[in-house]
Amino acid sequence: MNKIAMLLNPAVRSRVFAAAALERMSRLANELAVPAEPLSPEGSAALIRGAEAAVTSWMSPQLNEELLDEAPDLKIVLHAAGSVKPVVSEALQARGIRVVSAASVLSRGVAETALGLTIVSLKNIWDIADRTRDGDWWNNRADETRSRIRELFGVTIGCIGAGQAGRRYLELLRHFRVDVLLYDPTVSAEQAVRLGARSVSLEELVAASDVVTVLAPEIPATYHMINERTLSAMKDDAILINLARGSLVDEQALRRRLERGSLRVILDVTDPEPPPSGHWLRTHPRVILTGHIAGAVNNGLLAIGDFIADELERYRSGEALTGEVDLLRLHLLA
Repeated sequence: MNKIAMLLNPAVRSRVFAAAALERMSRLANELAVPAEPLSPEGSAALIRGAEAAVTSWMSPQLNEELLDEAPDLKIVLHAAGSVKPVVSEALQARGIRVVSAASVLSRGVAETALGLTIVSLKNIWDIADRTRDGDWWNNRADETRSRIRELFGVTIGCIGAGQAGRRYLELLRHFRVDVLLYDPTVSAEQAVRLGARSVSLEELVAASDVVTVLAPEIPATYHMINERTLSAMKDDAILINLARGSLVDEQALRRRLERGSLRVILDVTDPEPPPSGHWLRTHPRVILTGHIAGAVNNGLLAIGDFIADELERYRSGEALTGEVDLLRLHLLA
């Protein structure tokens, strides 16, 4: 390759790309163009000029007609983040430029977080931790707190969404003897079985599940899919976990549902995000907010840089790319 242009701010680059990943990338091209200062329109144009490959991430500019004119030989864009929608333009699609996303790296973290939260919420860890501060202990003790403890065995887990995170979550659940339900209109009943789940309607899923995990994309069809109707159908002692986007949950309907019954909720995302100081979500005793950490955080972000270097090596050698995005399905992706 003649040139790889890294169209990302230095602060993002240092969080996502370790020195070893940058060194691997530099060996793949005659020039690895890395910005030393925050990106500007002029700086972005200079960086991408003459490049065959471009690397983007959070806060990168959209690759519009003007920028693409600077790189007529651009063949591939590798997005060192999840959704490619902020950087993909109609001009990029029209030119047939390949696009790679690191969503698979982020989805692995989301799925592992989903499994961890499923286990600890069923185990009633937070209630127990609060009560032990006052001296309570639950070994061989029978009371209301202990009666809420459940194992990941013989329960029903509902997964909403079979994108990359949803599929990884379903894969992890295969290690447990549980009944797994899936709602995803893009997945057939046969495909769901291969994923280890049974395809059902959203109404059946929320009514039957002990844990409902939301991993669907943020698209118009999923706006407030967790609403008055679906929340009312949930079991009284069920657990709702949202690791997707805040807009998928109608928070006012959720507040009304929490006023009746003992539903428990874990939200990694809210709408708006973050909720303002003093917001009811911050203080409700049956709501846990985890601050949008389900994906990759701190050292986990460096796995993204390694993945991008891996993909560039595969591209250079003509191998299949594991993170290539089908832009014809962009409207269905998160």
